[in-house]
Amino acid sequence: MTTSESDAAATRPRIVVLHGALGSAEAMRPVIAALGALGQVTVLEFPGHGSTPLGEGEAFGMETFAVALERAVRRVPGPAPFVFGYSMGGYAALLLASRAPELLAGVVTLGTKFEWTPEFAADEALRLDADALMEKVPRFASLLEARHEGAGGWRPLLARTAALLHDLGSAPMLTPAQLNAVSIPVCIAAGTRDDSLSAAECKRVAAAIPDAIYVALQDVPHPVERAPADMLVSIMRSLIARTEQA
Repeated sequence: MTTSESDAAATRPRIVVLHGALGSAEAMRPVIAALGALGQVTVLEFPGHGSTPLGEGEAFGMETFAVALERAVRRVPGPAPFVFGYSMGGYAALLLASRAPELLAGVVTLGTKFEWTPEFAADEALRLDADALMEKVPRFASLLEARHEGAGGWRPLLARTAALLHDLGSAPMLTPAQLNAVSIPVCIAAGTRDDSLSAAECKRVAAAIPDAIYVALQDVPHPVERAPADMLVSIMRSLIARTEQA
């Protein structure tokens, strides 16, 4: 690489990719590859997922995930990065942005559920029964078993994730006041076939953040692998452009 090429690479935007619940760094490889056209992309694997075990005395929860993102951002000197947060990853990104917006340049969330209730959390937690998954969707159970072997196993992950959902249902961490404290550009993106959240919910969240827009992805369901790469690149490119125009 020549000096000019090195300088150009150094000035490209930094992008941090965050996975969702039951996800891992490896599961986000297609997103990483797509966003690589826009900047220097890294992925953060949350503690308790994939091959990243929880630290000693570390609790499994949204607070830990937000702190993990903060530490990852602070470790790398230079301009604040943009964040692409899928599902749970988007929640953690906005939680950090509500507390320390100066650490991030902007956030894209995809398929992130914001409005939690005890009833919705209980329904979602019921889907995380390991024995039921083994019986009804054995291929998915086997995928989870292989994906999270290095983080302590998939069964503990399911139980911890169910507890996290109950916590969000009883005491949501992103309140309207906290969303209002997010002072960086944000894009709330969701597929129109995502049955985990509604357009009305996304619009309310976008309205609560001073510099946020809502983008509906036509005919896209919840799984991130079903979101066309060109759509994701377009959304992130638009977010980056908004910061350059400010």
